[in-house]
Amino acid sequence: MYLQRMGFGGMARNMGIDFNGGARFNLTKLEPMLQDVHERLASVIIECMNYAEQIIKYDSRPGTLFYLDPPYWGCTDDYSKNLFSEDDFTVLRDLLSSIQGRFVMSINAVPEIRGLFADFDIEEVELNYRVSGKVTPAKELIISN
Repeated sequence: MYLQRMGFGGMARNMGIDFNGGARFNLTKLEPMLQDVHERLASVIIECMNYAEQIIKYDSRPGTLFYLDPPYWGCTDDYSKNLFSEDDFTVLRDLLSSIQGRFVMSINAVPEIRGLFADFDIEEVELNYRVSGKVTPAKELIISN
């Protein structure tokens, strides 16, 4: 018997079942794994708020580091209509210009982003996107202060 399951990027993954062998999932290993995750996340705070509110709330000292991964320029409606607009990039840039802490942002390499964030450190990196088994060469920007 074979089951098909969707993975990241919609890639189909076939999973076989061996009726003569044991399960690959071992319940006795679950508790220690959950304990490790619990210890790693014990001091983590997860917030659900607007990016600007969160940056303002947590930018209280120079040692703060923000990692930002906004929607790609030209793809702002991919997650939800009106969740993040092209105007938000200007708001984000202005906000990042005034923070006490540090930031690192990854974003697609397009002229509009280069222009908006020209006053920051910009490094272009080459990478491959892999979706549905297809590999596409791409470039992204790592922007920081």
